[in-house]
Amino acid sequence: MAVHSLHAADEHEWQLRVDLAAAFRLAVHFDWHESVGNHFSAAVSEDGKTFLLNPRWQHFSAIRASDLLLLHAEDKETMERENAPDPSAWCIHGSVHAAVPHARVLLHCHPPYATALCGLKDPSLKPIDQNTARFFNRCAIDLDFGGMADEAEEGRRIARAFGNHSIMMMGNHGVSVAGETVAKAFEDLYFLERAAKTMVLAYSTGQPLNVMDDTLAEKTAAAWDDYAGAADAHFEQLKQMLDRTDPTYRD
Repeated sequence: MAVHSLHAADEHEWQLRVDLAAAFRLAVHFDWHESVGNHFSAAVSEDGKTFLLNPRWQHFSAIRASDLLLLHAEDKETMERENAPDPSAWCIHGSVHAAVPHARVLLHCHPPYATALCGLKDPSLKPIDQNTARFFNRCAIDLDFGGMADEAEEGRRIARAFGNHSIMMMGNHGVSVAGETVAKAFEDLYFLERAAKTMVLAYSTGQPLNVMDDTLAEKTAAAWDDYAGAADAHFEQLKQMLDRTDPTYRD
């Protein structure tokens, strides 16, 4: 590899590290974290098999860009090393990055409202406002929870369940969001949890939901495409917020 290409690759990986570290810190800010569990990752190589992942049992609030592990999905010795990642993280993220090309970034967590929906017989988001309609016909729903995802087959099953979708409601579990960039995946996770909060609050009234018909729901969902650039703007401004309070995520 030429020197200038190597330098460009290094810069690309470092920017991924900074953005992913910011996503961890922001998950704390929005109260989506859970003890020292849950995992975010980002593919470095074109085939997705080399990827960044958070270290085992490190709280999201303390994760820095330099802390992220650089792993290869086909490295069979990964879990034997002293700094091995969390087993469930390795199973889910290694499998998804290796098998789902559009999952350049994968955010998996258990945010309270989305996870509450995932505990229902029907965890789907009904189009009752513009945020819930954003996800109309755009979410995979996985109702085949197989327990803690610490076995290779469960990781492969989760990867298959994604299909062509970028967002998955994981029954009895939580949510996973894939995206081309950290900013895009984070934006979907942000609106997914807001939409789930609206659903849970609407359900809590006990009154009938005012669900849009399919035509209006699809029209509303498609209209969100015009706002795709907002993801980058939102994420940059959130990073600026972090820079004012605790910029150590960049270290």
